[in-house]
Amino acid sequence: MLFDTHCHLDTQPFDLDRDDVFARAHAAGVTRFLNPAYDLESSRRAVQLASQRADTFAAVGIHPNGIGHLNDECLCELEALAQSPRVCAIGEIGLDYHWDTHPRPLQRDGFVRQFALAHRLHLPVIIHCRDAYDDLMETLAEIDTPHPDGTRIPVLLHSFAGKPAHARAAIAQGYFLGIGGPLTYKNSHSLRDIVQGIPTSQLVLETDAPYLPPIPHRGQRNEPAYMRLVAEHLSNLLKMDLEPLAQITFENALRLFRISR
Repeated sequence: MLFDTHCHLDTQPFDLDRDDVFARAHAAGVTRFLNPAYDLESSRRAVQLASQRADTFAAVGIHPNGIGHLNDECLCELEALAQSPRVCAIGEIGLDYHWDTHPRPLQRDGFVRQFALAHRLHLPVIIHCRDAYDDLMETLAEIDTPHPDGTRIPVLLHSFAGKPAHARAAIAQGYFLGIGGPLTYKNSHSLRDIVQGIPTSQLVLETDAPYLPPIPHRGQRNEPAYMRLVAEHLSNLLKMDLEPLAQITFENALRLFRISR
C-alpha cells in the first residue's frame, strides 16, 4: 500500500475523470490520499471531496502565493473548516521566494499566523517552501514551540528541495520530508544524495498531482497512480525492496497525520 501525501485532486484538471484517476491509483497500489488546499475556495473543495471518500483526507490553508487574501475572516473560516473530521492538517502554507508574488514580510506573517492556528488546534502542518529554506528554518526555530505536555505538532516539508544542511536541520527537529516526481529527474543529484542520507522513518511519498510528474511522464498531467514510479525509483536508490519501503512510508504518513488504519 502507498499513501499519496500531497495531491490536488479537487482541481479542474481532474473534473472529467476524477473517479477513473482514483481507480487507476488503487490499481497501482496507492490507497490513501491527502488533498491539501492553497486558498479558501480550494479548502472548501478539499473538505467536500474528503467527506465523500473513505480513502481521502484534507488539509486547509492559504499558499504563500495567495497570502494577500488572508485576513481575520479567512482565518476564522479556515478554523471552522478544520473542525471537519476529514481534515488532518493545515496546509499547504509557507514561503515562496521563487515567484515572490507577495512581499516577503507579508508571506512570513501569513505563514506564522497559520502555523499558530495549527498549533492551537494540535494539527500537523504541510509546508510549501521554494527558494526560501534559510528563512523558513529560521522562522520555524522561533515559532515551533512545544505544547505544555512537551509535544510538538508534526511538520511536513512538502516536495523537499533544500540543501543538505536544511535536510539535516529538519531531520534533527523530527520533521518529515515529502519526496515526489523530482527525485526521478536527471538533474536532481542533490536530492538523491540527501534522500540516501536520512532515516526512512522521516520520509513520505507524494505526487503533487497534477504537477511535477515523474519520468517518463514529464509534460503530462500528473496523477496518484504515478507515485508507484517514485516509490520504485526510491527503492532502487536505497537498495530496498519495494514492499517494505511502501510499508514504511505508509506507516510514516499515518503517524504524521495521526490517522488510524
